[in-house]
Formats: sequence, structure tokens, C-alpha cells
Amino acid sequence: MNIIFCGTPQFAVPTLERLLAEHFTLELVVTNPDEPRGRGYEMHPPPVKQAAVKAGLRVFQPAKLKDPVTVEFLSKFHPDAIAVVAYGHIIPKWMIDLPKHGCINLHASLLPKYRGAAPIQWALIRGETVTGVTTMKIDPGLDTGDILLKQEIEIGDNDNTETLAERLSVLGADLMIDTLRRLARGDLQPQPQDHTLATLAPMLKKEDGRIHWALKAEEIWWRVRGLRPWPGAYTTFRGQNLHIWAAARPTAAEPCHLEPGTLVADHGRLLVACGQGTLLEVLEVQREGRKRLSGREFLNGVRLAFGEKLV
Repeated sequence: MNIIFCGTPQFAVPTLERLLAEHFTLELVVTNPDEPRGRGYEMHPPPVKQAAVKAGLRVFQPAKLKDPVTVEFLSKFHPDAIAVVAYGHIIPKWMIDLPKHGCINLHASLLPKYRGAAPIQWALIRGETVTGVTTMKIDPGLDTGDILLKQEIEIGDNDNTETLAERLSVLGADLMIDTLRRLARGDLQPQPQDHTLATLAPMLKKEDGRIHWALKAEEIWWRVRGLRPWPGAYTTFRGQNLHIWAAARPTAAEPCHLEPGTLVADHGRLLVACGQGTLLEVLEVQREGRKRLSGREFLNGVRLAFGEKLV
């Protein structure tokens, strides 16, 4: 089966590697252009390009898929399918129509839930206990195409965006291989999505990371996990940003009558009063311009005033 692969971040790399291991013919790898990073603004290739170059594959890095030069170049190929994994571009109609079996997208949610750019983050932020991956035939809409296969996975208490993405990327690689093989055999029937059940997972913004302590502790715990590593869950302590890297799952306790955001030191534990009388134990923090600290280390380094708050 001849494949064109489109992908950019680390999440897409396991699928690319599985396609190679399973001896699919990869005619071309399409990924985003290199980007400047760091203080020296040196150009860095995306993870998919690094994996493709290591494997000796041909790489194409267009800035826009609608550019006439891009259209002319890609139209010369006649793949059986185009596999798309976290590519970062909307696939135009001319490209959807190019391969025999269409453009097959691996999406990191159980569609139609969490359509959009940040499905892993929003599944955590909304407190889901189960998520998964879906393969679908791309159409002109936003993750609205017919579903091919799905695979569920449980979300653990210790999962955050990074750990969950890593597990889903491996699960998704297996699902993409199964999908392409069944398409080649002709025994896979696409199923329309139930659009009435759709939810959205829009790209996160920096301001989404601001913690509102009036929320229940459990809701804030969800957000701490789903917002990691970017934009990160953050608050303000003594006029400076305080990044919350990790928190413990809230447990049933006597109602707390302190105002939301109030800091509590409890035998070396760093607690914060939250909405509806709940308490959140903060496990790891980072003050602006400083290194990460455990909650205990943070308490040892500051002298909390009675009733001092995070805002």
C-alpha cells in the first residue's frame, strides 16, 4: 500500500515508525517547516522530519497546502491513502480527493467528542475518566468525517497531557495500521458521526491557564493536569506568577470555611482553599524565575502570613 504521511509533532512519530516497520511504502513525508528556537533562534526540524530523515525518507515541508507550487508537487503522487496525524493544517478538498482510499486522520479522542486542536487537554480539563483514539476519513469539516475505527483507554489519576499523549500516540499507531490494512482488504465500512453528540476542543490560550480558586478542588486538579506543560496552571503569589505543576487528587474531607485561594500549611503539606468548601493539596510549584519546588520546600522557603492568598 503506497502512503503519503502528514504529521508534525512527537505524537505522530510512533505512527510513522509503525508504517515503516509494517513495510508500507512511504512515498513522501509531509511536515511543517523548521522553526527557530532558543536564544540563538537556531532552526529546529519538527520531530516527524527528524524521524523521516533518520529513516531515509523523502520529506516535503510546505508552509501552506493551498500554495500553487505545493498543489502542483503533491498532485504528481498517486497514493492509495494519505495518513494524517497531528499535522496542524486543514486538508483542502483537492488533497482529500487525491488518494484512492482518501485521507485517513488519527484523532486523539473518541469522536464526535472533543473535535479540534486540543482533544487530550480538554478531556483532562473536563474530568473524563476514559478517552481514546479514532481513525476517520477526512472531509472538509473540522473532524466531522466518517469514523473508521476507535480504541478506548482509561485516564489514570497520575495522567497529564504529556503522559496521556504518549500512551495515545502508541495506541493510535496500532489503530492506523489496522485501519489501513482493512481499507486495503475492503472490509471496513465508514460510519457517519452523530453530530448532536459533538463537543469542541479548541486550541488553548495563555489565559486559559489562570486558576480560578472559586472552582471546586477537583475541577482545579483536572485543569492542573490538562494544562501541563502549556500554558500551565498558574496563579499569583505576592504579586508574582506561581506555576502549579502538580496537585493531589482531592479526597472527601470536612468542609473548609476559608475564602477560596487562602493558603494553609498542614504538617508540611501545602493546601489551598477552593470553592464549595473544598481543599486542594499542591505538590509541586514554581515561582517566577526560580526552580520547581515541592509543596514542603515551598513552605520552608516562605513565611506564610495568616490568611495569605493566591489570586
